[in-house]
Amino acid sequence: MTAGDSLATGQRSMGDPTLTHPLWPPLTRGCPRTSTAELAYPVEVDYAYEHAGPALFATAEGAARSAGLDRWAPLLPPLGTPGLGEGHTPLVPLADGVYVKDESRNPTWSHKDRLNRCTVAAAAGVGAPGVVVASSGNHGASAAAYAARAGLRCVVLGPAGMPAALDAFLHAYGAVVLPVPQEARWPLMRQISDRLGLHPVSNLTVTHTGHPFGPEGYKTIAYEIFAEIGVPAAVFVPTGYGECLFGVWKGFAELRRLGLSGTVPRMFACEPAAGGPLAAAVRQGVPAARVSCGPTDAYSIACPVGGYRGVRAVRESGGGALLVTDRQLRESQQELARQGIWAELSSAASLAGLRSLPAGDAPEGPVVCVSTSSGFKDRATGTTASEVIEPTWEEAYRRLRAAGLEG
Repeated sequence: MTAGDSLATGQRSMGDPTLTHPLWPPLTRGCPRTSTAELAYPVEVDYAYEHAGPALFATAEGAARSAGLDRWAPLLPPLGTPGLGEGHTPLVPLADGVYVKDESRNPTWSHKDRLNRCTVAAAAGVGAPGVVVASSGNHGASAAAYAARAGLRCVVLGPAGMPAALDAFLHAYGAVVLPVPQEARWPLMRQISDRLGLHPVSNLTVTHTGHPFGPEGYKTIAYEIFAEIGVPAAVFVPTGYGECLFGVWKGFAELRRLGLSGTVPRMFACEPAAGGPLAAAVRQGVPAARVSCGPTDAYSIACPVGGYRGVRAVRESGGGALLVTDRQLRESQQELARQGIWAELSSAASLAGLRSLPAGDAPEGPVVCVSTSSGFKDRATGTTASEVIEPTWEEAYRRLRAAGLEG
């Protein structure tokens, strides 16, 4: 499929759904009509849904695997740049009706590949020379890969003291890497965008709006889940700014709108207990909130500010916002590892959220936990190594017995 297959018609304000804007250019600073100095409302992409037939969801398995996100081109923004075979990640069953959607199987080992398949195409669509992103890891690596694939430059504003492995990862794609203190990332990104014309693929606003095309890529997670098991009772999502949470909810809402399903799953945001702006917004009954972030090893989703997208997904699906501790995250990370899934600590938030619910409150029926990234992305990865032993049977057997292996 080509960019011409897209049924996208424009951008709709989430602050006032009666307000629409042209599809181009992408409104990377939110809705200009409804946003204020204290609250920014995102826009979302609208489509000519009446022209999206059921055949879109009936493509043969092999074709779906090879096409990447182009498989779903009619219900995505125009994909005018080549992809990397992103998507079509496995849905791994655990036990008792719990499934894990393992997004570490994407080209750069995280769910961000679905987002950047759409945002980098947007950059090319407006004729930008490249993209700029503020990222602690996953988003930057993905943006760099997709920019390289599209022949565009990429500037990544990363964390000061970033791990050497992450630095090498970004440079491998030819990115310009600028490690700066966290509070400096976003002001500097605005300047780079305004002065050099690079297209911003992360947030520019006071509360999170992000890129309007990005969450559209996450809808394909819902499409793939639906193709395998139908509509689950609930979906649990590791949540920072709430873009993936919103995208998955929107995908299921579209399936209902197209008459392919009668319901949507309950959406559960799973945030670090050290912060949790989405949980605060839901608790306070406001569109978005700011919080103080305490220390947590779940750095990928430790956000002091939230946005309206995730709040809407939780409220309209009848779901909830869950806070999980680092101890709960590690327990769930270990549970996933015992099932053969090496997940980043932040990615284990979905399973930790599910496990935090009292038995009587857990949703009945199939439940999906989205695991967003590989354990390779944890900052602590690679800082320790197994102890070298003497190459004798006696020493090997001592270590084996200590691990519970005996003949």
